[in-house]
Amino acid sequence: MDKPLFVHRSRYHSISKLLFWTLLFLGVIFFVFFRPPPAPDSSRRLLQDGPDWESRVIKSGRPKSVNNRRIVLVTGAAGFVGTHVSAALRRRGDGVVGLDNFNSYYDPSLKRARRALLERAGVFVVEGDINDAELLKKLFGLVKFTHVMHLAAQAGVRYAMENPASYVRSNIAGLVSVLEVCKSANPQPAIIWASSSSVYGLNTKSPFSEEDRTDQPSSLYAATKKAGEEIAHTYNHIYGLSITGLRFFTVYGPWGRPDMAYFFFTKDILKGKKITIFEGPDHTTVGRDFTYIDDIVKGCLAALDTAKKSTGTGGKKKGPAQLRVFNLGNTSPEPVGRLVDILEGLLRVKAKKVVLPMPANGDVLYTHANISLAQRELGYKPTTNLKTGLKKFVSWYLDYYGTGKKSAV
Repeated sequence: MDKPLFVHRSRYHSISKLLFWTLLFLGVIFFVFFRPPPAPDSSRRLLQDGPDWESRVIKSGRPKSVNNRRIVLVTGAAGFVGTHVSAALRRRGDGVVGLDNFNSYYDPSLKRARRALLERAGVFVVEGDINDAELLKKLFGLVKFTHVMHLAAQAGVRYAMENPASYVRSNIAGLVSVLEVCKSANPQPAIIWASSSSVYGLNTKSPFSEEDRTDQPSSLYAATKKAGEEIAHTYNHIYGLSITGLRFFTVYGPWGRPDMAYFFFTKDILKGKKITIFEGPDHTTVGRDFTYIDDIVKGCLAALDTAKKSTGTGGKKKGPAQLRVFNLGNTSPEPVGRLVDILEGLLRVKAKKVVLPMPANGDVLYTHANISLAQRELGYKPTTNLKTGLKKFVSWYLDYYGTGKKSAV
């Protein structure tokens, strides 16, 4: 007698899942152990030597008050979220040292402008790569970090189809590199790192909860973030590292990323170019849980402030350590068409819209965060609606790019 069809499907699903994770972790092994790291630029290496460079690192890592003992290494400090988090940490008196490689995924001049902003605030951003183990060890030798805010990553869902290796290198090998230096530190720092709402992948339950399945990634980006969560669990279990993962939901705001829809829609609307709005099957709406940057920053700081100490010393675990993951979203999903309508009003320009079916590039139709866990344990409470947040973004955009226009009140 033939076996029921569902048995075959279940077996196929299990084999497919096993094959996926096997290939992914083989890729990690290759990139971490067999691929030689890029040789640091000679001029960059010179900048990382000498008493002046070291004194800048030490000064930046010094808290403003003797009563403040938080000293934070922020990776991806010249990125969108990294800049805002670094500035907020320094404003309240924490010692903060930034690290960023200023890659060319999007215009590096925007990242350097963010760095200038941070330097005026008293944050020194070291130019270097998270995969440079020698540099990481040097920073930890100069500064006794109590926390690491690991925000460096290769972002973007669609770019993974063009340059998949960059995601494995940054999001997996880079995370391992950071965890390696942290587990060997004495004392070990607590780690807060950026996962992503993308880990929910093909999950159809809404809103997305931390307890929902995350084993069906719809993109390589999502798969690397899911792998990161599993790697974090491993380092927590073996080495006693205190680790908190934060699943961000579509962050937007001033100093944002040019590859995000709200950013390039603004640019193209002002230039009179056509913008493409995607829709799902049968003309279903594509929606996102847009979350304003200030709300995300509050969540990041709350995660850092509630993080317990790691329990290991010099790579030796001495007891169970804290392991957490939280959704940080707005809980109010908005159709992308609504985003465009608001931008049209703020820019006082009618968009030239082209509506097309969503391509098979790894994007999902809809995101919606359940933030009850973050509310309960972090006191997280987003307060900025989409119109208010976009108004602040457009005001910044028009000022930064000098368009000569003024946004509508």
